[in-house]
Amino acid sequence: MAAAAELLKKLKGEGVEYCYATYVDVHGVSKTKCVPIAHFTDMVRGSELFTVGALEGMGLVGPHFDECATVPDLASAIILPWDRRYCWFASDLHFHGEPYANCSRVILKRASEKAAKRNLVFNLGIEPEFYVLRRTEKGLAPFQSETFHGPTPAYDLHQISLAGPFLEELTRYVEELGWGLYSFDQEGGHGQFEIDFGYTDALTTADRLTFFRFMVKSIAHKHGAVASFMPKPFSNDFRSGAHHNMSLMDMTTKENLFDASKRGAGPLAQSYGLAVTDETLYFTGGLLAHAEALCAVTCPTFNSYKGLIAQGEMPDMSWAPVLRAYGRNNRSAMLRLPMNRPCIENRAPDMSANFYLSSAFSLHAGLDGLDRKTDPGMPLNDNLYLSRDAAQRGRNLRRLPRTLLEAADALEESDFAREVLGSEFVDIYVAQKRKEWDAQFYMVTPAERDRYLTFV
Repeated sequence: MAAAAELLKKLKGEGVEYCYATYVDVHGVSKTKCVPIAHFTDMVRGSELFTVGALEGMGLVGPHFDECATVPDLASAIILPWDRRYCWFASDLHFHGEPYANCSRVILKRASEKAAKRNLVFNLGIEPEFYVLRRTEKGLAPFQSETFHGPTPAYDLHQISLAGPFLEELTRYVEELGWGLYSFDQEGGHGQFEIDFGYTDALTTADRLTFFRFMVKSIAHKHGAVASFMPKPFSNDFRSGAHHNMSLMDMTTKENLFDASKRGAGPLAQSYGLAVTDETLYFTGGLLAHAEALCAVTCPTFNSYKGLIAQGEMPDMSWAPVLRAYGRNNRSAMLRLPMNRPCIENRAPDMSANFYLSSAFSLHAGLDGLDRKTDPGMPLNDNLYLSRDAAQRGRNLRRLPRTLLEAADALEESDFAREVLGSEFVDIYVAQKRKEWDAQFYMVTPAERDRYLTFV
């Protein structure tokens, strides 16, 4: 407990009065109890108990089950930049003294341990997009007070300057936390923003993105606004993606296995005219092989699939993938091999994801591709939004799931998912997603009634 004692001394010196030992539920929503600093040592020992069976999708359902304890990761400690009386911790759930198998963070740690046995570190960078909105008498409106007129406000200088009070505070805190902020911008949606910062190992990235959502919400509230991580809040505007940029690092040499500039292009890659390593392609092949089941955790809500469209009501392409495919720098494919960085970018994930689960399953799928040396096939480098009937053109393409129900079915039927995530967890997760599907699909909305009441 020497590390805990040292940290306690530091926190008291910083003026911290309360601590949050947080964990996430199956949906990636943060849960916690607030512990006074005087009971910090007890908290570190797992004093805070939770009846997780009372939460959706956590298992241990029933009054006869014991509680789970949160065991905070001391290395994850973040003093809230906007209220330094509080310190946040990412935690693992423990049950009867052992890591709880259905805890999302535990699932990711076990995936990372699997990579470590191969002397590998899974590095991950995520590009978070989100909306910040004002409440008005007419409903929700973009955070900026002046309406943008035109096809899309993407990269608009005036719009980003109008959002200055919110963005300046948020990005100042990102820099203060040492995350390596390198840019932020007005995205394609009205009131939509993207904050880009450095990549690191997947567990740290998942911790940071979980905290990031809490931080964005808190700062937006401070400015009288509402932050939304809903994938597709408006039918006629852009979705909020969370592209996963993935690579593998050799623990001994610190070399990126996907960096062809140092390792050279592999024989398989050269046969496809690609300047990438063969490890890149094998990992890509694993992601594609499990793409449908993977979608259930990278695009985990009913609303997610309203964003996985080629065009819809927007004036141009959606920039979201619709086909299970990969390409060299191709933003219309599910997987993109960017020209400016040695990684694999999965463009399907959105901001509603539980990032512990999306990271864990991505790593398992990629390692499976490495183990099997899975050939992803020829890259598709043209505009796949125009491939309305890819099968007739002789291509081995499948569409990504069109609905949460399709994705949940794919996850349930995946023996691989049951092996790497745990069969009990898959059953719990799928049951939650089917419940969400039923609640949304069978609901008759006012718009639906207006359209069909006297249609026939």
